[in-house]
Order: sequence, then C-alpha cells, then structure tokens
Amino acid sequence: MAKKKQATSKTTAKAAKKAKAAQKVERKEQKNNKKSKGSSKFKDLEDDDEDLEGILEKMRREWEEAHTVTEELVEGPPSRRANATLTPCPIGNHLWCIGGEFFSEDGKAYFYNDVFRYSPEKDEWRKFISPTCPGPRSAHAVVATPSSGGKIFLFGGEFSSLHQTTFHHYRDFWAFDIGTHIWERIETRIRPSARSGHRMAMWKHCLVLFGGFYDPGFTTRYLNDLWVFDTQEYTWRQIEFREMDLKPSPRSGFSFLSCPDGILLHGGYCKEYAKGKRPVGVMLDDTWFLHLSIPTTSTTGATTTTGKSISTKSKSASAAAISLHAKWERRKKPSYAPETRSGCTMALWGARNTGVLFGGVSDEDRSDEVLESVFWNDLYGYQIPGKGRWVSMGLKRPKKKGRVQRKKVGVMRQRYEEESGSDVNENEDGGDDEDAITRPPEPEPEIDPDDPNLTVPTPRYNAMLAVLRNTLYLYGGIFEKGSREYTLDDFYSLQLDKMERYICLKESELVIKEGDQSSSDDDDDEDDEDDDEDDEDDEQGEEEGGEEIDGQNEANSEDEAVVEEKTEEQKDDLRSKATAFMGVAKDATRPPEDIISTPLPGETLAMFYARSRDHWSAKAIGSSDNRGKELRRDGFALAEERYASYKPILEEIEKILAEAGLDEEEMRRGAATAPISPAAGGQSRNRR
Repeated sequence: MAKKKQATSKTTAKAAKKAKAAQKVERKEQKNNKKSKGSSKFKDLEDDDEDLEGILEKMRREWEEAHTVTEELVEGPPSRRANATLTPCPIGNHLWCIGGEFFSEDGKAYFYNDVFRYSPEKDEWRKFISPTCPGPRSAHAVVATPSSGGKIFLFGGEFSSLHQTTFHHYRDFWAFDIGTHIWERIETRIRPSARSGHRMAMWKHCLVLFGGFYDPGFTTRYLNDLWVFDTQEYTWRQIEFREMDLKPSPRSGFSFLSCPDGILLHGGYCKEYAKGKRPVGVMLDDTWFLHLSIPTTSTTGATTTTGKSISTKSKSASAAAISLHAKWERRKKPSYAPETRSGCTMALWGARNTGVLFGGVSDEDRSDEVLESVFWNDLYGYQIPGKGRWVSMGLKRPKKKGRVQRKKVGVMRQRYEEESGSDVNENEDGGDDEDAITRPPEPEPEIDPDDPNLTVPTPRYNAMLAVLRNTLYLYGGIFEKGSREYTLDDFYSLQLDKMERYICLKESELVIKEGDQSSSDDDDDEDDEDDDEDDEDDEQGEEEGGEEIDGQNEANSEDEAVVEEKTEEQKDDLRSKATAFMGVAKDATRPPEDIISTPLPGETLAMFYARSRDHWSAKAIGSSDNRGKELRRDGFALAEERYASYKPILEEIEKILAEAGLDEEEMRRGAATAPISPAAGGQSRNRR
C-alpha cells in the first residue's frame, strides 16, 4: 500500500514538472511573439518613415520641376505683338515685357505668356520660361512695386480661340518675383470680376484697379468699378460710391498714372448700344484725378470720401481698405489738348511728374459701313500737378544747318542773276521757247540726314510705352491701311530731357504693301487725260500764286503795324472764339466744302491757297469770265478774302499753341500734315 502511494506521488510530480515546463515554453513563445510583434511594428514604422520621406522627396522634385526657370539670351525684342505690357523695373535699370497677342494675315489669333527683360546698358533681351506661370493672354494689366525685393502684379486679360469664335476673360491674380523670376498665384475669396482692358497703378502699399470690359462674344460690357489690393495684407476690397457722386463713366484702354496725391485717369474707349442700331464706338478725352489719402487715426470700418461706411466681415478684410479714402475729381479740359483719340499710350515720367502720350487713332463713322481713321505719331506731355496742363513735346531742330541751307540757295540764285543779267522770275508765258531766258533748275530741297523729324516712328496705336529714368522706350503697336491690319515690331528710345532725336534700337522688318488700301479710282481714270493736259498750267499757276502770296504777305505785314490795340473785352471774346474754332477745326464730320475752304490753325495764306486752289478756281469760274492766269488770280483773291476773315482767330490760336510749347515750325508742320487713312469698312477688334 505504501509502495502504491509512493508511485502515485512520483507520477504526480512528473506531471507537475511537465506542466511547469510546458508553461515555461508557452511563456517563452508568448514572449517571443510579443518581441516579434514589437519588432514588426517598429519595422512598419520604419517603412512608414521611408514612405513619407519618399513622398516629400517626390513633392520636392515636382515643385522644382514646376518652378524651374529657364533663362535665354534672345537676339532682339519679342516677336510682333500688340496689347502686351512694357513695365519699368522698380529695383533696377530694366524693362519687363509680358504677354500679348498677334493676328496673322489669314485672320488667326495667337496669344503669348512669355516674359522678356530688356537691359538698356547692354542693349540685350532675355527671355524667362517657367512651367508655373499665367496662361497666354493680352489686354491684361500689370503694376510693379519695390516692396518684398521687387514684384510685378498681374490681373486679368483675355484669350480667344484660333479663329476668334470664342473668348475667355481671366480673373486670376499673379505675382512675379523679380529676384527669383518665379510666378506665384494669389488666391483670395474676394476679388474683381473677370475683365480685359483695365488698368492698375500703385499708390503707397495699395494696388488700385479701375475699369475694363467683359465680352462674352455677343456684346461688350464696360466697367467703372474701383478696387484696392493691400500688398501687406494680401486682400482685395471694392471702394463704393453713391450714385450722386462724380466718377468716370465705364471705359477701357485709358491711361492710369500714379503720383504722390493720387492717380490720374485720361481718355479711354467704350461703345454705345442703342436698340435696333449697331454699336457705335466712342473715343473719350476727359481727364479725372482720384484723390487718395490715409487718415492718421484708425476707424472700425472702411469709409469712402462720400462718408458712406462700408461694413467689414473680418479684421483682415477691413485692414485692406480701412485707412484709404478716395474721391474722384473731373478736371477741366484746357484750351490746348491733343486731338480726341483712342489707343494712345501714356507712360509716367516720374522725374517731372508728367504723363507722356504717344500716337493713337481717331475714328469717324461716315456711315454704317464706312469708318475713316487718322493715325498719329505725335508726342505730348501732361503736367499732373495743379489743374493739369498739356504741352507739345516736339523734337529740337538744328537751326544753324537750316539757316546755312537757306542762305546757300539764296546765294546760288543771286549769283545766277548777276551772271545772266536777268531776274529768274521774268520769264513770262507766251514767249518763244528759243528766245526765252532759260530758268536755272531750282535746287531740289535736300533731305537733311540730321533732321530729327526723320527719326520719328511711324503712326500707330496701342503701342507699348515706358519711361525708365529719363528715357522713353516705345515698342510695336498696330497700324491699319485699308482693310489690312499690321502689327509692328520696331523698338525706339528717346531721351526726354534732351528731345534731340529718336534712336531706332530695332527696325521693323514688316513691309506695308501699297496695294492694300481700299479705294475706288474708276472715276479718276476717266479724267487722266484731262489732268495730264492741265499739269503744265497748274504748275505755272502755283508759281504765279506764290508770287501773289509773297506780295500780299508784305502788304499784310505793313497792315499789322497799324493795328489798334484791342480792349480786354475784345481779347476775351477773341480767345473764346479761337478756343471754339480749335474744336470745330478738329471735327472731320463737317461738309467737305467747309473743310477745304476754311484755313487751319498754323496754316499760312500760301499753304491755305495751295491746299484749296482747285476749290477757289471753281468758285471763280462761276463769278468771272476770265480764263488762265487771270482766272487763277480771281481764285486767289477769293482765298485771300476768306483767309483775312479768319486771320484774327488764327493769330489768337497761334498764341494758345505757343503757350502750350509749340514753336512756329511745329505749327506749320501740324497744319501741313494729316495722316488720314482711306475709308475702311467695319471696326477693328483692337479698338476695344
């Protein structure tokens, strides 16, 4: 019995030992399992870290690829284009050209988004290409600021399909870093609507945007809203005015120049829509000044100059406009001003606080299908301080060389008369050709290569203009001839502080064909033979008319010596008549007979008779039985009588022009030249 109990206890002890060993093995396995699980978790974490680093590396590579800027040295200015922007660099001696459009001869539209930089010191252009940049566009607006190392802000613009069947207006807002050449898109909840043809200007730390147009394809809606972007808070805010407050009408393509007290607005373009009638383009020539100020004390809301409080939804939104007060003032048009035009470009000459205006186009709707256009290449300055004043900016002529040339011609004539013993003007009509004294050939007026007016760029509109320090730069633009439209690519500079001559930095390779103008010459062809027969008589008439005019000028100079002094009342009356006549003289809608028979400001009697000789000869035929030379004398007498009736007004106009800075030569040249293009049907899309 004792042996049996002892065997049982041994068996139990062995079983307990095996169970304990099994538990130990199980605990080891559990421990190992825990270790393996821990190590796998750690491994998973390491794998996650490796994946995160890979993701970050991938993102870094993608960002670098998207922001890698390629810089190229190019041969010259950008390709032919219009409605691009040319902006002075705020932190260096450079010009920046962005975007633009080009219309090919087959009517296709091409848009650009490239960025060019011009360095005047090296006379070189560089092109910057970045994958991250605004889309191709034209008629956008840019403005530069030296803050944050130098930035160029861009808003809006337009894009169209290849054949201009569909249009798109941008509403995006970008900033270009001048130092890194990288574009950054600025996203804000509140911002201006999509538009083109608007303008922007910097005033202190505020970017001010005004106007423009939106064209979905069937109508054009012009805008006159005013927006402000705070470059410190990066927020937009619209400044609202009451309906009774003065403000410019909706428009696009105007000039918008910043100065210490505010921003100057001049001109522009819009269309008037009447029910049942086609849209009519309107050229604007009014001038406005936007007074801006920042109050010294802060308020709880943004307030316009009208006193209307603008509630703010957030602190950041209110900060953008909280301290800016704005008020529009319409400036009175001075007695001397450029002809009304659109497409003229004005750039700010900061050193003189003057806006410099070049070119443009004046359109006159003759009928529903005919549009007559005048293209300009003149230069004006608008002095911004005070009430504003227009001045002519003509090139300075080398007077000494002109005197030497005239003296040389006079010496040649006198020497011939002394040698031949006769007067060169004594050859009368009707004499035998063999017995008549042979007139020496008149020395043809030599083209003076030093004449600065030969360097003036051709007429154009929508040219790109910028003033860098004291130098004006002009690039491209558009010229029309007949139904054809030419996009130019020439590049000029002019030192405004010297006004000596334009320097052509790049000549245009474009050839304007003579056969492009649309005109009907069938009636003229029928009269060719009659014109040929009368050529000789006309030439003699010109010479005789010139002799008569010279004599009359001497008589007029004697009469001027005994003119009585006018009273102050008469002077004021004459000044008002002269101012009114200047406006009427620019009206091309008058009857052709009225235009041809009325002397122009700056036009001498000789110039007036040479321009209107045929008109007065026709008048003389109806009132006289004379023919030949006597008939021409009768015609000249009628012209002289007409000129004498306008002479006091013309003299007063010359005084007004002289006060505006024109010299006598500029007045004569302005009266003698009128770059009128032939009538063209329709209206260019670029007029917008």
